Amino acid sequence: MALPLSLPGAAAVLAGLAALLLVLVIMIAHVTAVKMPTLHRHEEEKFFINAEGMKESVPSIHDPPTKELSVVVPSYNEEDRLPLMMDEALDYLEKRQKQDPSFTYEVIVVDDGSKDQTTEGVFISRGKKILMADADGATKFADIEKVEEGLENLQPWPNQMAISCGSRAHLEKDSIAKRSYFRTLLMYGFHFLVWFLCVKEIRDTQCGFKLLTREAALRTFSTLHIERWAFDVELLYIAQCLRIPIAEVAVNWTEIEGSKLVPFWSWLQMGRDLLFIRLRYMTGAWQLETRKCN
Repeated sequence: MALPLSLPGAAAVLAGLAALLLVLVIMIAHVTAVKMPTLHRHEEEKFFINAEGMKESVPSIHDPPTKELSVVVPSYNEEDRLPLMMDEALDYLEKRQKQDPSFTYEVIVVDDGSKDQTTEGVFISRGKKILMADADGATKFADIEKVEEGLENLQPWPNQMAISCGSRAHLEKDSIAKRSYFRTLLMYGFHFLVWFLCVKEIRDTQCGFKLLTREAALRTFSTLHIERWAFDVELLYIAQCLRIPIAEVAVNWTEIEGSKLVPFWSWLQMGRDLLFIRLRYMTGAWQLETRKCN
């Protein structure tokens, strides 16, 4: 007859199993790590028709900027929400250009089919500054002035790199009152994982209103691997590793119906991605050019 394990013996067994599980997870994260996404363009995608009706080569973020601001809007089945967002954005941008003729801009709507091809939109931007904006229009577009101020307050920018993030953290108490206990628990769990595994300086990593200098966009987006919801976290994790200064600025935000995020399954996927982001950079499966992440 087998004797029951003593308490210290049981603890040792559990510790061993936990260590074995951790090693297994690390191995899976390393082996399944995908390389940097390769962007392929068909011949017809290498050119566009400009305002004069002429055929022009698609620009590259490696080229010198020719606009003051590029607005990149990832879009996936946004037929209902995108027009309202675009009306608000273009109204603001046109008024600003009339007030200041030196202000030039472009808006790039990325119709991504089934995967988030935000990176491609950034890579063809021509602006000195690049704004990531959600297609749902949940953030008031005029709040770009707040994130611009946050960016300017970070000067002097090391190597011309800086990022200013719109944030909904100041609205958290009101949002909790409207959410179920289950969704609130998931939210706190996600925030804890972001803080514990990846980004410690920013309270709200998921607000889709981020302003980057051209140099910061080039360095961070050139390294991105995640193509789903957690790409914001990897973006800020990379910026943190490269010591790019980051500002977090409170913006106005309203929840808009029609979100593609399914609370439980999307957050489960994001939790997995957060763990793999940390493990893959720690084990060298993913690498940065000049600095290793801790």
